[in-house]
Amino acid sequence: MEDIRIGIVGHGFMGHEHENMLTKMEGFRVIGISDLDPKQLKDVKDGIKRYASNEELMQDPEVQVVLIAANNNRHHDLVIQAARAGKDIICEKPVAMNVEELDHMVSVVKECGVRFTVHHQRRLDRDFRIMKEIYDQRQLGEVYTLKNSLYGFNGNMHDWHVYISEGGGMLYDWGVHLLDQVLWMIQGAKVKTVFADLRNIINFEVDDYFKILMKLDNGITAEVELGTYFLTDKMHEKWFERHWIMGGNKGTAYVDGFEPQGKIVRTAHLLKNVDGKRTMTAAGPTRSFGPPAEGTILTEDIPAVSTCHEDYFENYKKAYFGREDFLVKIPETRRVLALMEAVRESARTGESVRFES
Repeated sequence: MEDIRIGIVGHGFMGHEHENMLTKMEGFRVIGISDLDPKQLKDVKDGIKRYASNEELMQDPEVQVVLIAANNNRHHDLVIQAARAGKDIICEKPVAMNVEELDHMVSVVKECGVRFTVHHQRRLDRDFRIMKEIYDQRQLGEVYTLKNSLYGFNGNMHDWHVYISEGGGMLYDWGVHLLDQVLWMIQGAKVKTVFADLRNIINFEVDDYFKILMKLDNGITAEVELGTYFLTDKMHEKWFERHWIMGGNKGTAYVDGFEPQGKIVRTAHLLKNVDGKRTMTAAGPTRSFGPPAEGTILTEDIPAVSTCHEDYFENYKKAYFGREDFLVKIPETRRVLALMEAVRESARTGESVRFES
């Protein structure tokens, strides 16, 4: 099978990541890389072309697929440029700044007859896939709540991510992943309402904190929270870095950290109403929240999963040659963009927003 020949637009952090990954994988050949800043091309690997312009990359007949890793605000124009050059396209997330942009991109892609998908590689994160497996296998019974969170302490963002005009901010950076994970996990359910708090805590222009509550028509309330200036003195403990928790009527599951650790937790029997006996705790007398009797709480190991970000491109290779579907479909990314617009509207008004009827 011949290699898929790729040209990368943008050689910042993600451009370097793509170059490093694809040059090690079978079935791909990186033909060349372009960047508006010539200094960014100085460390391009030997044997890979350095293009003086994006136009030169787009017009290179050796390039079959254009992988766009430029600033968020440039995705729209670059996708259209690549489509009109007859190239298939992989675009970094967020695929566009808004739904209107994406709809225009899709119309041009269809007109040009090229293939178009988005690099949502965090569908392959192991922590996410563990929780998805628990959900898919109904290991907690009827799920009623789900929380997907990410916290950090450095606060300030970097490079172009600090500018609204460039598509900066954490909703565009990480929020698009966290929301995509929730929607892709709970497939088939509609998001009825969205309530969001979106703030710039220490950054001047762009959001660095958000809390998003979504009520789904299957009875689940999903919460997504991120903070880049969310402080603790327990920096090395997994719970603070990355956290999932899911509650159902047959148990609870939690997963902490990008190198996931967690448990499924159940009770030995269905707990009954307390008999009126009070328990004295450090917080004072209580009945409902006293310590459980010995043997009441049972734990199970979380499922083992084996996924990695390279799997995104393994799927792309198979889909490119017609052996399976692309992992990420454009209507799915459109739904995430629409949800992000609802988040911004709710944060602006302070009111819940109706989303899907």
